[in-house]
Amino acid sequence: MRKFGLIGYPLEHSFSKSYFKGKFEKENIGDAVYENYPISDPSEFDALYRNDPELCGLNVTIPYKESIIKYLDVLSEDARNIGAVNTICLCRKTGKLVKVGHNTDFIGFRKSLEERLVEKPEKALVLGTGGSSRAVSYVLQKMGAEVIKVSSSGKQDSISYQEVTRELVRSAKLIVNTTPLGMHPDTAAYPDIPYDAITGKHLLFDLVYNPELTQFLRVGKEKGAATVNGYDMLVYQAEGSWEIWNRK
Repeated sequence: MRKFGLIGYPLEHSFSKSYFKGKFEKENIGDAVYENYPISDPSEFDALYRNDPELCGLNVTIPYKESIIKYLDVLSEDARNIGAVNTICLCRKTGKLVKVGHNTDFIGFRKSLEERLVEKPEKALVLGTGGSSRAVSYVLQKMGAEVIKVSSSGKQDSISYQEVTRELVRSAKLIVNTTPLGMHPDTAAYPDIPYDAITGKHLLFDLVYNPELTQFLRVGKEKGAATVNGYDMLVYQAEGSWEIWNRK
């Protein structure tokens, strides 16, 4: 039996397990299972693969997309450039295990965004500076957009929320929330930006998928903006992981 799974903490409301369970049933994939592996520290990753020789691949979610890197042997070019990993391939060849880190978050975001874009963004606000933010910024920079990251501290090449002016919001026609604000069960939360500067020319993209319409998206929609949640991105990144795990 081939085993796959998700590491992170907490995992009670994770997308991946239910998605892959449905995928395996729908596509009659009988030789694979997908489980959640909640770990309180990324150092526990070593024990997972050492104790289970059937484990073939893992997805990585918050808060370990960056800190897991030091436990891997090799990174794909995209993962190395992004500086974050959401997919691990445990490649066993001739008795040797090689732990390879990949990033499919950027694939999921790019595909989902391209389906909704009318034209390439010139300027984008990216709320948050974690592993998902790195993948989002990577895609937008490749599109030629000016990317301005926003964080609560204003560190890590970012500005603080207090520095996000109405003029900045008005000029950044794409705003992406990569933070967990608004995620179930704390659905009332949303990033603190000047929403009164949002217009019908804006696109708001929230990586949160539960609930389907977050407060961030709801307020944007009230201002006439186009909105998209993170569900399709998650599907695309999951399928990207599956493709990597099944490469010969």
